[in-house]
Amino acid sequence: MVKKLEELNLLDNFLFEALAAHPEFGAAFGRKLVEIILKRSPEKVRVVAQRSYSGSNPKLHGARLDVYLEEEQTSVQDSISWSYDIEPEKDRTLQAVRSLPKRVRFYHAKIDAKGLKAGDSYHKLKNVAVIMIMPFDPFGLNRMVYTIRNTCIEEPDMPYDDGSFTMFLYTKGQRGIPSKELRQFLAYFEHTTESNACNKDLEELHEMVSQIKMDEEVELEYMKIYEREEMIRERGFDEGFSKGQAQGQAQGQTLGETLCLFRQITKKLAKGKAPEIIAEELEEKEELVVKICRLIRENPDKSLEETAHML
Repeated sequence: MVKKLEELNLLDNFLFEALAAHPEFGAAFGRKLVEIILKRSPEKVRVVAQRSYSGSNPKLHGARLDVYLEEEQTSVQDSISWSYDIEPEKDRTLQAVRSLPKRVRFYHAKIDAKGLKAGDSYHKLKNVAVIMIMPFDPFGLNRMVYTIRNTCIEEPDMPYDDGSFTMFLYTKGQRGIPSKELRQFLAYFEHTTESNACNKDLEELHEMVSQIKMDEEVELEYMKIYEREEMIRERGFDEGFSKGQAQGQAQGQTLGETLCLFRQITKKLAKGKAPEIIAEELEEKEELVVKICRLIRENPDKSLEETAHML
């Protein structure tokens, strides 16, 4: 069943992207995410909802980033700024979870590939953070925060900063020492209700969410999706029902024939006839009749219909 707009949480892509793309709230929303998750306070951010990176030719894989944020430089001293890709992720299928590390590796590569103009020095390459927020544990270690950085295996304490990292945030994680603000944020992110907006930052977020859910244009766009999903679901139901009805008729016919055979065999058993004689009289395979006779004798308290289903 498709959720109604008012039932959506920030983990639902539509609400998350609608808020990020909103002309009034998008930048404030993006800045608030960076402040809460990373404890950074960028003065200005540019938000691109559903940023797409196509392959260099049609045969190569592209990427669609849910919410892509870029810090805007506000002074000459800001020689290096940050880009953020923030993704709510609810697909917990085994294949999707196993491929998460390679997926974020691909995202980093796509972002970096577009990060330098021809002739630019590498030191101008932006720092990049890819942040995945999910209601399941991607690595099974019950941590709320998994931060992944490149490092030197032989010398793990050796400074090595390539300006990129990945964070996997598990909304219900228990291990580690995440801040109280982050724990509250992730609880609100998964269950976006007024009662979970329990601090000033979340109150501000909830005000934005409430405004989005009352926005007529957002509601209209969601209704289109809602109706399309309902139409697809109903079409699938109708097709499944028709197919199931045909299968059911065939199975019902087969069950009816089986039940008739059970009744005939029961009557002949009551007359003391042996299975092989019954098989000969009914012109049925002896092994089938023997099996039915055994089921009837072993299940005296069951109805013939129940016993027939056991065949």
